[in-house]
Amino acid sequence: MRTTVWVVEEGGVLYVRTSPKSGKAKRICLNSHVRVAKSDMGGKVEGEWVVGEAKQVDQEESERIRELFRKKYGLQIRLLGAVSRLSRRSRDDSFVVRIQMAKS
Repeated sequence: MRTTVWVVEEGGVLYVRTSPKSGKAKRICLNSHVRVAKSDMGGKVEGEWVVGEAKQVDQEESERIRELFRKKYGLQIRLLGAVSRLSRRSRDDSFVVRIQMAKS
């Protein structure tokens, strides 16, 4: 299932943040095989599809990766957090996924 996500890259590894209750988190728990491609904000694919393996990271790595998201997305990610808190939705974004690309 195609899902547009915010992503950060470090050392050739991609990281995605989401709520542990989200559909993408549930799908990754059931099947760690993923395909990713660069896309625009609307989800229009702008690059080649690449195969990878997705795995939830531990709490220590999760904290480090959240800082990478704050640096990359700055005000956007802070505003998203504020809106979530104001709407009283759970802001449990502890589900951070590492996507290791398959070697060609």
